[in-house]
Amino acid sequence: MAEPGSIAALVATDAAPLSGPRGPRPRRALSGANAVLYGTLGLASLYYLLPLWVMVVTSLKGMPEIRMGNVFGPPLEVTFQPWVKAWAEACTGINCDGLSRGFWNSVRILVPSVALSIAVASVNGYALANWRFRGSEAFFAILMVGAFIPYQVMIYPIVILLREMGLYGSLWGLVLVHTVFGMPILTLLFRNHFAAIPEEIVKAARVDGAGFWGIFLRIMLPMSLPIVVVAVILQVTGIWNDFLFGVIYTRPEIYPMTVQLNNIVNSVQGVKEYNVNMAATLLTGAVPLLVYLVSGKLFVRGIAAGAVKG
Repeated sequence: MAEPGSIAALVATDAAPLSGPRGPRPRRALSGANAVLYGTLGLASLYYLLPLWVMVVTSLKGMPEIRMGNVFGPPLEVTFQPWVKAWAEACTGINCDGLSRGFWNSVRILVPSVALSIAVASVNGYALANWRFRGSEAFFAILMVGAFIPYQVMIYPIVILLREMGLYGSLWGLVLVHTVFGMPILTLLFRNHFAAIPEEIVKAARVDGAGFWGIFLRIMLPMSLPIVVVAVILQVTGIWNDFLFGVIYTRPEIYPMTVQLNNIVNSVQGVKEYNVNMAATLLTGAVPLLVYLVSGKLFVRGIAAGAVKG
């Protein structure tokens, strides 16, 4: 028999099961605070998802079924004819080519606008964060003031400016407008992101002989994928959903998709086809939604990594 205090006694004591519960105290599955939180989130989700549900089911119904008044119910007979008509057959005035022309116009506007605005803003943010020049703070302050000026105030001066440049009513005139209006907020995002990168990296690159463009292209830009994704999502959402600039600074032949959607929905010719209108609305909103679903994680990473730092 092992004596008290011996190694065998200590081992036997450690091996003996402990009396009473072990580990952290279990929490209730649904507390009062969790019930309020989940209830609020559920109501908010219902508030946003219910209109989407109505749009989807209405776009899949025929007009006789819609006239029966069953708004929230699923379609008794699914049909994709409203989607086909919204894309290729819906009339806006004398043109009956649906949203397809407006879609390709929006793509032609979107791609160069996003590329130019991000290119200019990234260089501006990099210069303001890492290459301080005389008057850089004043330049940044003026740029930020421009971000808070209501763009409705600038509509008529921009019309005069584009007319003098020979770009009024052209696709490239609208691209220029989107590039200029997107530059302030994107410059702020890139400046904050580059300011969060350790300054020693830039100093070491300068010691090794790298210049302005060498540091930007070989060091800074490869480290900026999350903030570039943030900028892309912001610009795609803003440019694709823009209506006012598109209807003012372009002509009917190059109207973007949102203007075409407005012309289809507000058409006074013929019978109001709610299923076609709903399908056209879903088609118009599909692009920014798809972009966010594909790159949503990088968007959150970019916001958390540098977009809120200064």
